[in-house]
Amino acid sequence: MLRQLNQLLQRIMPFIAPSSVVLGVSFSSFFSHFDAMVIYIFAFMTFAGSLSLNFITLHRVLSHPLSIIIALILLHFIMPLWAWLVGWIVFTEDVLTITGFVIAMIIPTGITSFIWVSMNKGNVALTLSIILIDTILSPFIVPLSLSFVVGQSVELEVWSMMKGLLIMIVIPSILAMILHEWTKGKIHEVWSPRLAPFSKLALAIVIMINSAEVAPYLQAIDWKLLKIALCMFFIAATGYLLAWLVAKWLKRSGKDVISLTFSGGMRNISAGAVIAVQYFPGPVAVPVVVGMLFQQVLASIYSKLLIRK
Repeated sequence: MLRQLNQLLQRIMPFIAPSSVVLGVSFSSFFSHFDAMVIYIFAFMTFAGSLSLNFITLHRVLSHPLSIIIALILLHFIMPLWAWLVGWIVFTEDVLTITGFVIAMIIPTGITSFIWVSMNKGNVALTLSIILIDTILSPFIVPLSLSFVVGQSVELEVWSMMKGLLIMIVIPSILAMILHEWTKGKIHEVWSPRLAPFSKLALAIVIMINSAEVAPYLQAIDWKLLKIALCMFFIAATGYLLAWLVAKWLKRSGKDVISLTFSGGMRNISAGAVIAVQYFPGPVAVPVVVGMLFQQVLASIYSKLLIRK
């Protein structure tokens, strides 16, 4: 039954995020009461998604680290600067909105990139290693990168942000890897299929709660909100394209190109929304929440393009 539920949720994944945003905004008075639970719900999601990670795979990939270095540069340097540039061109004086674009691109790669890479027969070991390394480094890289790009314009709660990332991402992922090694992979075989549907439902709940927090900025659909949506779609779409172009330009193998395309294009957008809601003024979270609408849809589009290519 859980497998069937997971398969159903997998098929409707592109629609879960938009529906959750609508529900969160529509019932904001209800969901806003659960704001304090978001970090811990997200920790569960990270734990469930990290049960497939192990230290042996990481060691093998680290012996040839160039692809990982490329991914980290794309994720935390090139794309945040690109997001800042697009935001500055379109919203010159709106520092908070520009910061939202940067946060959407500066957060770690999405764990769901593993699903798309495996579906497209990419380098799964490389993808898992990028997820693992990026996850562990995120409490240090994200605040540092934000300070570099927008730190002088927006007050950053660096230590609070690092603590949140540790609780949400680093600790549960390391715990999952330790259990993976301790049980020789059996915990992944037994529990990953059982936890997968609950993880997807938890994602929907997190999106609803975060959307409720920024509901006042999303309820009135005006020209500014449409501009934010168009810019966010453009930035996210060019993220996949840029990752693919860089991977081809550096003559990576076909499987590495697929892995870098999804790892460089996808983001742990829910984590970005939590960071934006928890540590920044409301307008900062708007581009990140809007970005949830496009993530899985863009992954599906690029999956079809990669198959054709």
